[in-house]
Amino acid sequence: MENQGLIIRKQFMEIPPRVEYSLTKAGEDLIPSLKSLAEWGKSMQN
Repeated sequence: MENQGLIIRKQFMEIPPRVEYSLTKAGEDLIPSLKSLAEWGKSMQN
């Protein structure tokens, strides 16, 4: 997802190693679609 520009990976040079991920604007733009897909999936379980 990083290569597609959906997330940003930030690596901290510390012990133990730590990495944080955050959404880019493009990743944030996907949230409504992903929520709709999740709701649809839940409705199909019944």
